[in-house]
Amino acid sequence: MRVAVLGGGRSSEHPISLASAQSVRAGLADAGHEAVEVLLEQDGRWTSGGEALALVPGGGLLGADVAFPALHGPFGEDGTVQGLLELLDVPYVGAGVAASAVAMDKSLFKDLLAAHGVPQVEYAVARDGRPLDLGGVRPPLFVKPARLGSSVGISKVWSEEELDAALRHAWEHDPIALVERLVEGAEVECSVLGNADPIASRPGEIVLQRGDGWYDFEAKYESGGMELIVPARLPEPVLDTVRRLAVEVFALVDCSGMARVDFFVEGDLVLVNELNTIPGFTQTSVYAKLLEADGIAYAELLDRLVGLALERYERERSYRY
Repeated sequence: MRVAVLGGGRSSEHPISLASAQSVRAGLADAGHEAVEVLLEQDGRWTSGGEALALVPGGGLLGADVAFPALHGPFGEDGTVQGLLELLDVPYVGAGVAASAVAMDKSLFKDLLAAHGVPQVEYAVARDGRPLDLGGVRPPLFVKPARLGSSVGISKVWSEEELDAALRHAWEHDPIALVERLVEGAEVECSVLGNADPIASRPGEIVLQRGDGWYDFEAKYESGGMELIVPARLPEPVLDTVRRLAVEVFALVDCSGMARVDFFVEGDLVLVNELNTIPGFTQTSVYAKLLEADGIAYAELLDRLVGLALERYERERSYRY
């Protein structure tokens, strides 16, 4: 298969995306695919081999059989690129337009969970220029942009006096911010793979090795910042609950192909935190490492994702709109 791997993008996560894309290209080659680099520049241009791409609706993308968006954050993981790939008529790995948009917008995602009674951390939504109603949410808190990832723009708040500065910091990145109760429990992540009948990996536990006591940008991406323990050091019934909720939330958002679902665990209480439709994708990233622990090697994982993309494309094109 000829696979166009999309990396870069306009968001602050551009460098992380480049690392994911480079790793994906190498893994696809190991799986016997032809990987073609597509670079999304920070100014919005698409290039390949140093040449600007002219994208024509219905015209495909460099003759690729499948596109693999290894993109993170706005203008890549939020449904925008997925919509463009739909217009180009190219099968692509991962969630569709609506699922990508909902998962990227944590305020929408959390409202969806609340509507379906899924256990989660108490939260409030803060919009720039509008009055803030915290409801019953009280410090200590985390404040974060609603539509970014990689822990960009996040602040820990110990008192209400610190809240204004934290909100201003979050609003520098996004006019919608999320205010959440600080959870002291274990941070646990679970990989989901599949379309209509997805599987969930054994959950892994994030153990910080240094930093400010939370899973910040440095802990995620600098060597030695965290340790992943698989399986998480939790009772078996709790691990089962994590896996069940991961699949339940994957289906609720209407995801496809892949997602990493993040949790907090307080005692026996499992709380859904986030769902990432395009998690970090190096061979050492949590998504791939969790599935590797279940016996799915990196190259095999990428091969499966290409197959799942084609499966979803064929199913969706079978309907008459």
